[in-house]
Amino acid sequence: MKQPFDPRRNHAETQQKIGYVPRKNATQADYDRIGFMSGLEVHQQLKTGKKLFCRCPSGIYQKADDFDAELIRHMRPTLSELGEYDGTALMEFRTRKNIVYRIKNETACTYEVDDTPPFPLNMDALAISIDLALLSKMKIVGEVHITRKQYLDGSIPTGFQRTAIIGIEGEIELRNKKVRLIQLSLEEDSCREVSDIGHVRVFRTDRLGMPLIETVTYPDFKNPDEVKEGADYIRFLNRSSGKVLTGIGSTRADVNVSCRGGTRVEIKGVSHTGWMPELTHNEAYRQWALLAIKETLNAKIKDISGWKITWKEVKPKDFKLENLGVPKNTTLKTYIINLSQFRGILSHFTQPGKMFADEISDRLKVIACIEKPNMAHSEMSEDAIGERAWTKVRSLLSSREEDAQIIFWGPEEDIKTGLETIEERCKMAFAGVPNETRKSFEDGTTIFERVLPGADRMYPDTDSAPIPLEDSVIDEAVKCIPELVSVRIRQMVEWRVPEDTHTYILKNNLVPILERAQTELHIPARFTASLLAHSLKHIQGHYPALPEFSYEKVYDLLKYLVDRNLDLAIAKKILFHLYQHPKMDFDSVLITLNFREVTEAEILSKIPFLVKKYKEIRTSKKDAAGHRWIMGNLRKLTTGNMSLKELSEKIQF
Repeated sequence: MKQPFDPRRNHAETQQKIGYVPRKNATQADYDRIGFMSGLEVHQQLKTGKKLFCRCPSGIYQKADDFDAELIRHMRPTLSELGEYDGTALMEFRTRKNIVYRIKNETACTYEVDDTPPFPLNMDALAISIDLALLSKMKIVGEVHITRKQYLDGSIPTGFQRTAIIGIEGEIELRNKKVRLIQLSLEEDSCREVSDIGHVRVFRTDRLGMPLIETVTYPDFKNPDEVKEGADYIRFLNRSSGKVLTGIGSTRADVNVSCRGGTRVEIKGVSHTGWMPELTHNEAYRQWALLAIKETLNAKIKDISGWKITWKEVKPKDFKLENLGVPKNTTLKTYIINLSQFRGILSHFTQPGKMFADEISDRLKVIACIEKPNMAHSEMSEDAIGERAWTKVRSLLSSREEDAQIIFWGPEEDIKTGLETIEERCKMAFAGVPNETRKSFEDGTTIFERVLPGADRMYPDTDSAPIPLEDSVIDEAVKCIPELVSVRIRQMVEWRVPEDTHTYILKNNLVPILERAQTELHIPARFTASLLAHSLKHIQGHYPALPEFSYEKVYDLLKYLVDRNLDLAIAKKILFHLYQHPKMDFDSVLITLNFREVTEAEILSKIPFLVKKYKEIRTSKKDAAGHRWIMGNLRKLTTGNMSLKELSEKIQF
């Protein structure tokens, strides 16, 4: 007897069929099997006083509800230099979005809202981008040409981003390999999104136009951990210049992923490198799953060119849609759709906790602007509308046993786009993996964001003249570039700096402080690294930062202790107060700590009395217990005056 179709079992079986392995269990052999391949586009904001193409201040941010005016725009595509439309631009045009910009006079001008041409390029930003291109071992261009890159998602009011290539063909050195770099570009940042609901997308313009660089790698990463290592390296390299912004949103990466037989998919705007391993792992396997779906469909359906959906309009109340969050008296239009030969496809595994039906629902949200929930289907893990309703759907559609069905609803004006979107995504399944940009989530999954842009969206900017770069400019820049990150890592290994401090030290560009403390103050780099990456990091996690505090104060603290001939062990206690009260001088902090300067002889003179006292009150036969008791009694007096290690060696029973 034939078993009834079980969506949950099908989801589990298809997950097993494609050989999905959780990332924590995956080996290089697993990634070689599916042909994992990844590259990076790392964006880094530059530390300049002004924006890239105007004179508005850079780096000032407003809250979402802090604005002086609102501007509404509607985007439309334009022909490229080759007389073609970009696919992303056409997709965004179909969404019929109203783009609302919240403008603050302090951070925006007529250039930001596309009412005046660009000012001359910010030369400080150009100089920084040259420095960073040289750090990446790139060849610098002889002449900077400004181009336009179309963006019709509304993130830039002009509909395009001004960008310029500064360097080409460089490399970065990871632990076990070198990764090739394609180029480094200087470009203007986009708006910050406030909300995107239905046909209305809201942005704030405070970040718009800030200078940033984009470092693009070749797809040389062969496993997810290499992707993170590469992103960290580029981030550390940029920060080593001391000329870039830090903090949330200052560094963002687009991660390109593919598998064997798949295609390039871009995971957009990943701001945490710690997310990258899970995201790239799951995206590679999502593509592997889509290729399995392609194989299944092509085996089932011989005439792909003739495949299409069939549909009928129905009444929402007939299908208990209120169980899916649709109001009983809704004015939404409802359609039932038959997908010929698609049984087992909708519940096919794609990502952890997701199936192919989610691919359709995500596109309905983005392209047709129909908020979720926007559909139900016959292969849902938890059927909220019941088998009787699906039997009725199949009857109305004259469905066959190997078909699958969707119930879809939305505003009347969005139905046509919605039906087109469903059929379009199903037809894409016959070809495998569509080119697209996806949005990332902390759990390592992604959703559809837009069609992947192509080369057709690039064309010259006629408002900006080329900028020649003289050899003398490059020669001067070469003299000022800092040590490479790979060199810094090797230095820290030689200094025996704990490996668990490396990320913090490199992220905050603190190797120069370690180096100065070691060469000028004769303090081991190992000690300074632990003070910064263990003690200070712990304090930062519990107390808010004040603008008066800087990492240079840590060096000043160490110099103060050396000049006063105080033991370094007290540095942790002083640092705790200094971080919270950075304007206090070190003498005042010592008074707050009730520190009393005493000689080593005075401390040691107390040991005989304490030994005698412990022997009178001892509760343990072990001398080690007495040793600990004496150390505890003398620790406060000793800290700052004498090495605790030396004191420990002087205590004898």
